[in-house]
Amino acid sequence: MKCGFPVFYSPRFADHNTGAMHPENAGRLTAVVEYLKGCQKKYEDVGSQELSWAGKIVWVEPSVRDVLEDVCRVHDSDYIESLKTFAQKGGGFLDADTVMSSQSYALALLAVAAWLQAADWVSAQGSQAFALVRPPGHHAERSRGMGFCLLSNAAIAAHYALAKLGAQRVAILDWDVHHGNGTQSLVEGNPNIAYCSFHQADAYPGTGGANETGDHRNVLNLPMAAGAGRVDYQQRWQAEAAPFLRGFGADFMIVSAGYDATQSDPLAGLCLQPDDYGWLTQMCLQLTPKILFGLEGGYDYRALAESVAATIRCAVQGA
Repeated sequence: MKCGFPVFYSPRFADHNTGAMHPENAGRLTAVVEYLKGCQKKYEDVGSQELSWAGKIVWVEPSVRDVLEDVCRVHDSDYIESLKTFAQKGGGFLDADTVMSSQSYALALLAVAAWLQAADWVSAQGSQAFALVRPPGHHAERSRGMGFCLLSNAAIAAHYALAKLGAQRVAILDWDVHHGNGTQSLVEGNPNIAYCSFHQADAYPGTGGANETGDHRNVLNLPMAAGAGRVDYQQRWQAEAAPFLRGFGADFMIVSAGYDATQSDPLAGLCLQPDDYGWLTQMCLQLTPKILFGLEGGYDYRALAESVAATIRCAVQGA
């Protein structure tokens, strides 16, 4: 792979068919890819220094690999088999929010493969990578898919980094507007993984209270009041998140990069702007250069695309 900022993405992710009216649909990735490639083309055509970050993006098709061993570190094998069988029968609704099609099981495994290939890159290169995938993962529990999620990509990647990549301590920062109940439940028992979540208080799935601190004091939940914006995030980052993460001393960081805390997102009520994710990225880079970003939520197409771009721009410029 040539040098640059790798984005692990496959057009096949569009085949996880949830229906055009479902908020977690293929248009989300299409919007991001078109925006990023548009920035790349403008840079190639004009050579604007402002878009030089886009010239660093390298698109990587995830390699097909056997990830079942890695998946089964966190998920029950019976649950995995049930997803496979459900997809083979054509799919349908796992619950009121979570949809599978005939290709969803295979694509959930491909999404895991993309996260793990990105983790390989981060470990080997000592720099950042982005897994631009669907379905998302941070709500998926050990034996249950929910909240649009089938497999817990971030938790799988965290355990993989410890087991296969030589990481000693892994920190997960979840900045999705919804609490990552699945991720927390699948990592809080491991003292070598820390989980920190910014999320809207009292939003779906109703978990993530400040009193949830993990089995080893390795969980920090930061519920944000509706209407909170960058100033509120900055205050809590400086006072709580940064000391927690710095004190944990991770040598590998995973960001559950949901972008539904933007003011224009239809599923929540926080007020971040796309450029605020650039600031969050800069804060993460002050902790470690080894960061794996993986897509979670974000349902306003334009805000999602601009927010992903802000993350990549600041990662490239901060490298």
